[in-house]
Amino acid sequence: MTRRRAINLVYFLFALLCPLAAWAELQPGDLSAAGITAVFPGSDGYSAASAPFNLRFSFAPFAVTYPKSAEDVSTIVKLGVINNLQVVARSGGHSYIANALGGKNGTLVIDLSNMTAISIDPSSHVATIETGNRLGTIAVELNNAGRALPHGTCPYVGIGGHSAFGGFGYTSRMWGLTLDTIKTVNAVLANGTISRVTADNYPDLFFALRGSASSFGITISIEFETFAAPQYSIIFSYTWDLAPDTAAQALIDFQSFAVSGESIPPEFGAGFKLVKSNTPGNVKVDVHGGWYGEEGKLDDVMKPYLDKLPPPQSNVRLGNGSYIDSVLKTGGKGTLDVSVPDKTDTFYAKSLMTSEGSPMTNEAAVSLMRYLANEGASSNTVWFMQADLFGGSNSKINQVPVDSTSFVRRDTMFTWQFYASSANLEPPFPEEGLTFLDGAVNSIVGAMPHSWDYSAYANYLEDRLEKWQKLYYGKHYDRLKAIKKAVDPNGVFTFPTSIEE
Repeated sequence: MTRRRAINLVYFLFALLCPLAAWAELQPGDLSAAGITAVFPGSDGYSAASAPFNLRFSFAPFAVTYPKSAEDVSTIVKLGVINNLQVVARSGGHSYIANALGGKNGTLVIDLSNMTAISIDPSSHVATIETGNRLGTIAVELNNAGRALPHGTCPYVGIGGHSAFGGFGYTSRMWGLTLDTIKTVNAVLANGTISRVTADNYPDLFFALRGSASSFGITISIEFETFAAPQYSIIFSYTWDLAPDTAAQALIDFQSFAVSGESIPPEFGAGFKLVKSNTPGNVKVDVHGGWYGEEGKLDDVMKPYLDKLPPPQSNVRLGNGSYIDSVLKTGGKGTLDVSVPDKTDTFYAKSLMTSEGSPMTNEAAVSLMRYLANEGASSNTVWFMQADLFGGSNSKINQVPVDSTSFVRRDTMFTWQFYASSANLEPPFPEEGLTFLDGAVNSIVGAMPHSWDYSAYANYLEDRLEKWQKLYYGKHYDRLKAIKKAVDPNGVFTFPTSIEE
């Protein structure tokens, strides 16, 4: 090696390790020379490329890039480092606070929408899925092979972010969270290396990538354990219009029902949803979910709970019995085809995870329902509050050892989502909507003991959450900081809720 080549190599390696020293400004030609499509400010398509899902936010990325391979992603990361740019991935772009755009101006975005390969090993049934795929496409492709994954309901959500922080669906009590099924993560790290990360070769990084992946690399593909698609699946919904105290009792009874021994099999997945009632002073309750067990047995499972309530106003079954039709019915879009762009929204969301060991009290349930019957009725937002059943008897989610992934809450009863949209789903979002939703969470927390152990869910990110490090990651946060310092010491992968090195 000549002295000149040696100096150049040292110079390049120093650039990778020390991004604070920027020697050049990234130009469109730098990417086009590598065969990578990119959109910069002022160019055609930039406005669409930089549009968030949640229109409450508006950020201007340095550029949006569109790689087609792992090597392309590596090149983009290296160029970003050399040019002192922070880098984020966009899988589906559904981050509630626009972290897929960096959560601020000037970030280099890696849009993975061109990377959509899916393959299934016919022997092991392990599915290798590139992270440009959306849940709708994945469900269809796996179902064609008689397989399935636990995942959420919206077909437009990208698998990258969904599996990075959790990934709950109605099959999760049976199969676990999406991240629990990950066998291998193929990712580009901060120094541009393409790494195959497993529990055996990089145990600490594997731990971090299953629960906080976006802070540690650009995930390009994931190898998932899959499951035989259920032979029978049906979606159910029971609704009531109830006075606040009766609605509170319905919630407490549902909480008790969920932990009532063997009567709640893992094939039962459910949520408890609250929306605005048309009857002044009331709250509308919707207990819904999926049943993946023997046909005709759902009524037997639900009977102990339904016997405690007045007859429901509606009792609906959706689906033709096939698993893929149940996925279609829960998606709410009428199709699993995600080739047409998804609709945007203007919203504020919050979350609250309650534990089995310290469930909500009757006082907290009454406080919430009275708040919704009053302040909720007067809010100009379109809102819902939904408690998804993570725990309960026989839940696979809570059987996973707490230290095996960076998803910390393996004792969860309910994961609440509090969600309010502007009246027409367009900006601006009303200030009272922020106050209303904060008040809904406070109506629960304020009615519980001061020492109550609760947390928040990183797939329902919020931008106004104090102490998010503790609430999202709990006791794992210090370990995650140490891993971050080891693999991304200069904070290449940085956004508002990224792990701090």
